[in-house]
Amino acid sequence: MPKPNYSYEKRQRELEKKRKKEEKAAQKKAAGQQSAPAVPEPEPTQS
Repeated sequence: MPKPNYSYEKRQRELEKKRKKEEKAAQKKAAGQQSAPAVPEPEPTQS
């Protein structure tokens, strides 16, 4: 019986976590763009 390849399994779990994290960040960014104003306000300058 072949022994399990724990390194491969761990790498797959890490890749899955990374993919989910990127998807969540993309959703957050998309939601932020929808609620944000189309024209950003200019920053006040100090003179």
